Amino acid sequence: MQPDGCIFTPVVDEVFKVLADASRRRLLDELHKRGGQTLGELCQHLDMTRQAVTKHLALLEAANLVATVWRGREKLHYLNPVPLHEIYERWIAKYERHRLRALSDLKKGLEENDDTSK
Repeated sequence: MQPDGCIFTPVVDEVFKVLADASRRRLLDELHKRGGQTLGELCQHLDMTRQAVTKHLALLEAANLVATVWRGREKLHYLNPVPLHEIYERWIAKYERHRLRALSDLKKGLEENDDTSK
């Protein structure tokens, strides 16, 4: 059995499933820019119906990526970065950053050279 296999895997699986959707990633980006937004405020930044945003937020909350606080009758939504940090710690941090950065820079350089040669 893997370390943290029974506890960690279902949480990580849920986070990856939720992050697979571009609309949900966009919602997280909006909450990263400014936390404490209401449903109405979030809808202003997205080309989705209010019902669609509500469904996406419910999935993000279930994956613990969004936390909510009630202020009177307003429900404020905040990004919860902890699950993302756990993924980072488990899979990304163990690789050497400078090697990943070098590979990323190489990829970008090759793509730029490919674009200019056309």
